[in-house]
Amino acid sequence: MLDSAADNDTLLEVNNIEVIYNHVILVLKGVSLKVPKGSITALLGGNGAGKTTTLKAISNLLHSERGEVTKGMISYKSNRIDQTDPADMVKRGVVQVMEGRHCFEHLTIEENLLTGSYTRTDGKGAIAADLEMVYNYFPRLKERRRSQAGYTSGGEQQMCAIGRALMSRPETILLDEPSMGLAPQLVEQIFEIVKSVNENEGVTFLLAEQNTNVALRYAHYGYILESGRVVMDGPAAELRENPDVKEFYLGMSDEGRKSFRDVRSYRRRKRWLS
Repeated sequence: MLDSAADNDTLLEVNNIEVIYNHVILVLKGVSLKVPKGSITALLGGNGAGKTTTLKAISNLLHSERGEVTKGMISYKSNRIDQTDPADMVKRGVVQVMEGRHCFEHLTIEENLLTGSYTRTDGKGAIAADLEMVYNYFPRLKERRRSQAGYTSGGEQQMCAIGRALMSRPETILLDEPSMGLAPQLVEQIFEIVKSVNENEGVTFLLAEQNTNVALRYAHYGYILESGRVVMDGPAAELRENPDVKEFYLGMSDEGRKSFRDVRSYRRRKRWLS
């Protein structure tokens, strides 16, 4: 697995954005990040850290939840996109796979996949070829292609949601909490497929994930969010070995999980006293 960010040009850039919900609730407080073309970049942090909000700010889905970017800017291929219509983002090649999978329960797996090709104009042959490509990555979906999506397992629905995104021929996929509610073996399987799609199809991934261990094994670069701010970033291999990251995600105190900032402050105090 690759451990460093690709040396390609920046494809997506988030520059010092603030996001407010309902005109009063400040959720993101100056978040900045860069996603190189052809990379897997991870957004890490606990519940409420701001990962999903960051993805929705990029895909322009905030307005449906009365949220808006009030400061900063977001650019894709050096073009500002933070005021772009969500449908136009799909045409630009940016697709979000929502947290919780969100399949059309009454449609079959194959019908769900084909909805991903709705905006395409390159003909039935190209769409059929991509459907076969998706089935090659997700053989289980081919087995269940006639099954109603609402009666398939959580893992199959997650595969369906990613496969549907691939059917739009995306350049970049925003993947929100792909491991949520899945058994560890299935999580590894999903991430292996993400890695294969990244390497074989050249799709760029920005993924939000609470499962730090698995995310940092597959990502090239990572950003750690806490309370709406980026508190640390770096190549995935370096973050995996960082003692503060290890203590924050793996260390438990009598009071429960520590704050990343508390850990850093504690370590600074320890260095001063030694």
